[in-house]
Amino acid sequence: MSAKIQTRAYNPDTCQSLIAAGADPLLARLCAARAVASPAELQDKLAGLLPHQSLKGCAEAAARLADAVLARENILIVADYDADGATACAVGMKGLQSMGAAVDFLVPNRFEHGYGLTPELADMAAARGAQILLTVDNGIASLAGVARAQALGLEVIITDHHLPADTVPDCIIVNPNQAGCGFESKNLAGVGVIFYVLMALRADLRARGGFSNGLAEPNLGSLLDLVALGTVADVVALDHNNRILVSQGLKRMRAGNMRPGIRALFQVAKRDWRKAQPFDMGFALGPRINAAGRLDDMSVGIACLLAEHEADALALAEQLNHLNIERREIEQSMLHDALAAFPEQLGATQTTLVAFREDFHQGVVGIVASRLKERFYRPTIVFAPADNGEVRGSGRSIPGLHLRDALDLVAKRHPGLILKFGGHAMAAGLSIMAQQLDAFQTAFEHTVRELVCADDLAQTYLTDGSLSAADITLAQAQHLAMQVWGQGFAPPSFTDEFAVIRQQAMGVNHKKVWLQKEGREFEAMFWRCTDEIPARIRTVYRPVANEWRNNIELQLYIDYWEAA
Repeated sequence: MSAKIQTRAYNPDTCQSLIAAGADPLLARLCAARAVASPAELQDKLAGLLPHQSLKGCAEAAARLADAVLARENILIVADYDADGATACAVGMKGLQSMGAAVDFLVPNRFEHGYGLTPELADMAAARGAQILLTVDNGIASLAGVARAQALGLEVIITDHHLPADTVPDCIIVNPNQAGCGFESKNLAGVGVIFYVLMALRADLRARGGFSNGLAEPNLGSLLDLVALGTVADVVALDHNNRILVSQGLKRMRAGNMRPGIRALFQVAKRDWRKAQPFDMGFALGPRINAAGRLDDMSVGIACLLAEHEADALALAEQLNHLNIERREIEQSMLHDALAAFPEQLGATQTTLVAFREDFHQGVVGIVASRLKERFYRPTIVFAPADNGEVRGSGRSIPGLHLRDALDLVAKRHPGLILKFGGHAMAAGLSIMAQQLDAFQTAFEHTVRELVCADDLAQTYLTDGSLSAADITLAQAQHLAMQVWGQGFAPPSFTDEFAVIRQQAMGVNHKKVWLQKEGREFEAMFWRCTDEIPARIRTVYRPVANEWRNNIELQLYIDYWEAA
């Protein structure tokens, strides 16, 4: 089935104002097409960050933490077991320690404890002598866990970014998505939220004279490598505020100013930190940290990020690398089994995919859901067995469907069908009883069918239009690669017609093809393609600076092609 190719619209006046402010014409056009409205949004200075005073609950959390720091109360961070949670935990640990806090952390094991602050985790925290529980990247749905902690005499401060349900825990909450929060960026990752709390805490302690007793006021900018990694790895929308955080973190990495653990992750992933890009965070470093939470225990990932010595960091990064190799093997096996259950082409009326097998691995269902969603372009949920007759699912969606809202609708229409759920527009998780799988599949399909139209289910490539052959250069590809692109601020892609000069197979699944436009020849890579390419094609492509054996050359990566 052929895809739709659309060109992003942009305001020519905005484009001109960005050029007048110093942006080169192509970058101005790309930014104008991504809703950048003024030259100020091209700036990445930390002074441009939204003020912490506008984040609801932030000042209250900072005041309580300042009390705890000055009184040397025991603070225990309860982290989530993904890359956002791990980086948020590391930021919380380093930031609080730098301000003189007595702080430790606890991260649940996905297989033993489940997600978030549970009553069992509250018991463990109390047994460890905690006085204040500080959640990072979780907690907004932990009603029972917060209640248990409070019954045990612990105070709870929640820092989270996930969408809240109708009822939230009765404690201090910092979450840009909570009701009544006027913070303009609703897209902060969990690591961004705790970074904001630390900025507010430093200001509070400064006002109280907390840095007058020989304790130096910390430079929180030293945490921005961790903030950038967690923000990109969690695939939150890169609005202007998040782009500032990521850009500043990347600049620190490229200058060599980063945690030993992040440097070690670059090394085991065979990526060059001097040219650090968001791609490295999302596809090289992030997955290696996530592998710990998926297959083993996220404590390994957090220990790597907290390591103070290069040798320790490298040993832990090697461990994460091995876990990631194992994760890939499990993922490939599960994907093969899942694909075997579906036809090559789905029926025209089918709007969802639900997959389950008794031997599926709980830690990898989200990645497999993502792969199936890419293959079939349908909202997808993959389930794996859990305890007590439950199955746990992880879902990925397409732009036309808000997945968490769809699950909320299913839950309201079929009380008791979903045991618990949470998430975002594009990704969500849930638990149901195994015997309810068929009922859930039917309810989910019926609900989504009402929420989407045929246009939503047609693969659409949103491009930045045509690029003149003179602009398709190695220098341009390198310039674009150094910008901050990601979720909600999509990397540029272009659409053009090319003549096909020659082609050759690369391995068993790929092709290298030489294309021509306006008399210039370009080398292009067609991934997962074994077809014979016709003499003239229309493509969606990205210019890439490809490094191979110390050579850097321009290649076009082809995302989609059709006969012209």
